[in-house]
Amino acid sequence: MDFIEALLHTRSCSVVGLEKNTGKTVCLNYILRHLPLTARVAVTSIGIDGESKDQVTGTKKPEITLRKGMVFATSEKHYRMRHLVSEILDVSNERTALGQLVTGRVLTEGKVMLSGPGSTASIRRWMKEAEPYADLVIVDGALSRMSLASPAVSESMVLATGAAYSANIDTLVKKTAYVVELINLPKADEEEEGAEERISMDGAVTDRVLEGIMNKAENNGKELVIQDFTKVFADPMVWHRFTKSHHVYVRQRSKLLAVTVNPTAPNGMVLDSDKLCERLSEAINLPVYDLMKQ
Repeated sequence: MDFIEALLHTRSCSVVGLEKNTGKTVCLNYILRHLPLTARVAVTSIGIDGESKDQVTGTKKPEITLRKGMVFATSEKHYRMRHLVSEILDVSNERTALGQLVTGRVLTEGKVMLSGPGSTASIRRWMKEAEPYADLVIVDGALSRMSLASPAVSESMVLATGAAYSANIDTLVKKTAYVVELINLPKADEEEEGAEERISMDGAVTDRVLEGIMNKAENNGKELVIQDFTKVFADPMVWHRFTKSHHVYVRQRSKLLAVTVNPTAPNGMVLDSDKLCERLSEAINLPVYDLMKQ
């Protein structure tokens, strides 16, 4: 697919699910399976991924398969539980809740559970340390830890959404399109960063912040510059009321490569895949893939 080719032109990518069971691990496996055999790849996760069974619902989950030559980082506990042969490249002094962080290289293909660094700083540190072993680093992320999909961490991202996020196509398209809108905020012109017609912010962008700006007459027409899309925590209605009269720019921007969908909800409800992909693609002006059909 086109986004696999685009992925090869970036140094790092976050795979982010908008909700549990939206097909994030399926997406990660698809990417790992379709990368060229010559690609030097390193992969880790910000949570625990690759379990064969969901610890909450008890339903079966896709496991993560790594092929020979790939580099991965996981906790000491999950490194010992791996179902593949690997060599240890590094054992970090940094500890996780599940032990020290172990970086290994796969010698024979198999399955592994990933539980990597849990903070922005530690993810960035590991990615730097992985540079001698990999040309592309992939981070398995989650919406609840969206800051780890920040442009400060990865250059690009793939977004996984689906019926688990909303079982109504209209609502699902609307909610996903809002997230995509934030990801695609335009990059600010650094030369104009200090211009008087701009309001510059470093912190969280909430409803209260936006309403405060709108309520001051002297702010009419001023542009808002924020760090990146992960700083926005505003309700869509408030956000869109704000953007009708103010342009918003980001200092750092991730490249959204694609959106994938899982049309099946955990309760068994199945949405029309073709309709969902078509409607969502029209709304976000990006390719949308149902990887469950691939």
